[in-house]
Amino acid sequence: MDGSTTFPDVTLAILAGGQGTRLGGVAKGLLSVEGLTTLERLRAFGSHFEDVVLVANVPEPYERFRFRTVKDTVQGKGAPGGVHAALGAARTPWVFAVACDMPFVTEAAARVVLDVRAGDVDAVCLERDGRWEPLFAAYRTDLVTRWGEALAEEPSMRQVLMRFRTRTLPVDALRAVDPELRALANVNTPEDLARYGVTLPER
Repeated sequence: MDGSTTFPDVTLAILAGGQGTRLGGVAKGLLSVEGLTTLERLRAFGSHFEDVVLVANVPEPYERFRFRTVKDTVQGKGAPGGVHAALGAARTPWVFAVACDMPFVTEAAARVVLDVRAGDVDAVCLERDGRWEPLFAAYRTDLVTRWGEALAEEPSMRQVLMRFRTRTLPVDALRAVDPELRALANVNTPEDLARYGVTLPER
């Protein structure tokens, strides 16, 4: 890198999990917003990071984007397995994880999470209505071994994070730079398509 990277100690991990069943089985990274696929938008967002890795167990739909791509090393564990794969693939001390169907993430929104990392913190995520947001969150990569051990218990993301020194931020911390919380928006249903102005990829 040329030294201009905003987050030089962080890898952006894009998780392409899920089958998009409520959207007819589409590859959700190919959803389009304002003429760009969500992955193209995330690639631009990735310019703020030292590295970018795509976690995709079915990588073929995304080959044209030429991301460095890895598969889950522990299969069948959903988002916890995807984050584990990202931790193992990262070349930096931290990972910032997002989902491939989050078209509105921004550098300013990511900074809200990344700026509160500390020596006594293993993970940082937002909390909204009592729920944690693990796919707009930062993780130390040296959690990888203990994270993998946790997967044996079929845990939820919250159960994994409770094993570590996780700092949670009230979602109002994000509202200061993103009043409508658009950075947290992901596209799962036909209603989401209409709400966010997203179009399906051509078959």
